[in-house]
Amino acid sequence: MTHRRVTIGVPDGVHARPVAQLARLAQQHTTPVTLTTASGEEVDVSSVLALMDLGLNPGDTVTLRAEGSDADDLLDALSAVLAPRH
Repeated sequence: MTHRRVTIGVPDGVHARPVAQLARLAQQHTTPVTLTTASGEEVDVSSVLALMDLGLNPGDTVTLRAEGSDADDLLDALSAVLAPRH
């Protein structure tokens, strides 16, 4: 299983737009993709409601996990949504 540790860099936190982007990316992947918070709460990234319920804010650190041959590319794309580089 491949993982990435990401510090949230979305200025307004993880709100509706980034959550929709994350879920869309995860739904294109053939195996489950999970996000785990620093407190240990784990959710399926394809679930919009589960992601919204986390209330992630700038500076929060999460771990993304995925399996499969395209896991590295997927985790790079998910990380870019959570911590965009300007």
